[in-house]
Amino acid sequence: MSKLKTIGLDADDTLWHNEQFFRLTQQRFAELLNDHADQQALIDRLEAAERRNLGHYGFGVKGFVLSMIETAVEVGGDQVPASVINELLESGREMLRHPIELLPGVAETVAELAESHALVLITKGDLLDQERKLAQSGLGEMFRAVEIVSDKTPDIYARAFAGFDGGVEGAMMVGNSLKSDVLPALEAGAWGVHVPHELTWSFEAATPPVDHDRFHVVPGLPDLAPLVQRLS
Repeated sequence: MSKLKTIGLDADDTLWHNEQFFRLTQQRFAELLNDHADQQALIDRLEAAERRNLGHYGFGVKGFVLSMIETAVEVGGDQVPASVINELLESGREMLRHPIELLPGVAETVAELAESHALVLITKGDLLDQERKLAQSGLGEMFRAVEIVSDKTPDIYARAFAGFDGGVEGAMMVGNSLKSDVLPALEAGAWGVHVPHELTWSFEAATPPVDHDRFHVVPGLPDLAPLVQRLS
């Protein structure tokens, strides 16, 4: 079996907090429109709009804001004042300027891993927003390459790891999403490591591939080091 040479890391909710800001803004959206529908109905319709619009807007804050505005118009029609639309837009701007909050132990763990392995950041989302978050994180210099992609597929992982020693078979992808970080990486031939996060968007849910010999789970990113040592 190939030795581990390269480690791919997801960004949002693997290195730093992200989903919690979507949840807070989602709650704000429901409060602004509570005259038109009950809270859970509004949240359900917003999530349906997000899923429907992924092919148009992709992942990230901008698509989320457009889906909020679309849902607001759907449920309220002409009764939704311009002030509410402006509030939703401002909510998006707040998300885009919110300072980065690293998850516990991330800075130390990334620095340790970078001493022995090639690190690649592979993340979905808005290009400018992800570049901003990486710059604020202070982790940028630890990565040999940064891939900001529209989606995560086996081909994306094969391409991202192809230029590194050992190729995809000598690579590991680590992240909080089974659907995006683990399953397509395994299909490409890499190791897939799930780092569960208490808040994960339902779209990213999937069945853990427990019988796959390259699938692993660690409680948090600081727990990754022993697994990396064993596979290297």
